[in-house]
Amino acid sequence: MDIYTILSPSEISEDLANRLKQRRLARNLTQVGLAARSGVPLGTLKKFEGSGSISLVSFIRLLVSLDEQAGLERLLERNTQAATLDELVSKPNVRKRGRLT
Repeated sequence: MDIYTILSPSEISEDLANRLKQRRLARNLTQVGLAARSGVPLGTLKKFEGSGSISLVSFIRLLVSLDEQAGLERLLERNTQAATLDELVSKPNVRKRGRLT
């Protein structure tokens, strides 16, 4: 069982903020230093580390600045390869757009 299956969304974001802060500290970066390196405003970084609240784009900028984006690349991986022709044929048709009403 994954830890995130038992946490609320706010608890998950707070956990991610804490982990990012630990990575920042491990690299001996101040909040000012990481904000400058990432292009994320200092106030945004402080708010994130304090509450877990941040936009996705700012979060990604912080991860890239800390060279921690590899985990994002595995998130929602595309599973487009089929092992057999039967598996490919039986694959459900995935909608790419919503229905017009």
